[in-house]
Amino acid sequence: MMFAAVLVFPTGLAAQLLAPAPKPAVPAAKRAAPAAPAPVARHAALTDKLNQNTVTVVSGNPNGTYLYLAYDMSAVLDDGNELRVLPVIGKGGYQNVMDILHLRGVDLGITQANIMSYLKKTGEFGPNIDARLAYVARLYNEEMHVLAGPGITRVQDLSGKKVNFSDVGSGTQFSTRLIFELLGIKAEEVNMGQGDGYQKVKSGEIAATVLIAGKPTGAFGKFKLEPGMTLLPVPYTEALEQDYLPTKLTNDDYPNLIQKGSTLDTIAIPSVLAVYNWPRDTDRYRRVAKFIDAFFSKFPEFQQPARHVKWKEANITATLRGWRRFPAAEEWLDRNAKQAAAAPAPAAAIDPAVVRAQAAKAAPNDAAEQERLFRQFMDWAKTQKR
Repeated sequence: MMFAAVLVFPTGLAAQLLAPAPKPAVPAAKRAAPAAPAPVARHAALTDKLNQNTVTVVSGNPNGTYLYLAYDMSAVLDDGNELRVLPVIGKGGYQNVMDILHLRGVDLGITQANIMSYLKKTGEFGPNIDARLAYVARLYNEEMHVLAGPGITRVQDLSGKKVNFSDVGSGTQFSTRLIFELLGIKAEEVNMGQGDGYQKVKSGEIAATVLIAGKPTGAFGKFKLEPGMTLLPVPYTEALEQDYLPTKLTNDDYPNLIQKGSTLDTIAIPSVLAVYNWPRDTDRYRRVAKFIDAFFSKFPEFQQPARHVKWKEANITATLRGWRRFPAAEEWLDRNAKQAAAAPAPAAAIDPAVVRAQAAKAAPNDAAEQERLFRQFMDWAKTQKR
């Protein structure tokens, strides 16, 4: 006998009693918040933002002044993650230009203004260098320091002698070669740091050590004159007119090297904040333009007491002979002419009496030539105050 199984589905009240109880509704305020981005995503976003707003400034070593100015840029301009300025220790002027032109990750650098005329003349870094290397602003003057040992009374006495031109690739090495060539001095070049150079002058192993840097320099500020040592004057001659200017060192600059009340004639080279001339539609151009906007807008802060004294010589509106200004810098100055003009005037770095004295030494017994040298230099100096 067969039986059929019949399934009876509950209906009505029975169905309601047997159905599972509904879950209570969760108020909107108590609903779980959306999950936070994964740590990897947050890290990637921060990395991207930092790299979009960071610029590097290649400087120099503690012997000179570049490193201190690059640090000041970081101290004044850093704005959280919106703008980061990373100072990079470099070799100095010549190597810094190589790094700006060729090294990945270097945006700006400090160098010496005379390098442009040299590279145009030699073609060492290729043609049209002034279309690839631009400047943001003229900074301060770098003075030439020459510390010599016994028997040396003038720079011309260094011909045929061993002389420290400072580190390989430094601005000192580069400019000393040019200056000695212009002055007809054929020295035997050696290269080492200033501390080692001082010791070898003291021992008589070399005749002199040279440093071109903004006074007072970290290295020479620590030196003392040993018996027979002297700080040599550097004459301002007609041969130096194009890229150099006359100046002086005083006891205030180096109390251990110069007698109280005395001054020492020397020459100086303008320094410059340089940059690769990036095409306008690139990310590197945008980053440099962002740096320039902050640098120019906050420039008065660089001339406050907490910053290096050499900032008082800087002039963001001054032009540089033979150089082209980076377009974003030129445009900022055009847009903000009144603000730029209101910036504190550079400290008087040019003493007419020093210029006349140097001109007299450059052209003794020739009053007309002395006057020509004086007038030509003072006319040039006026262009540096604009």
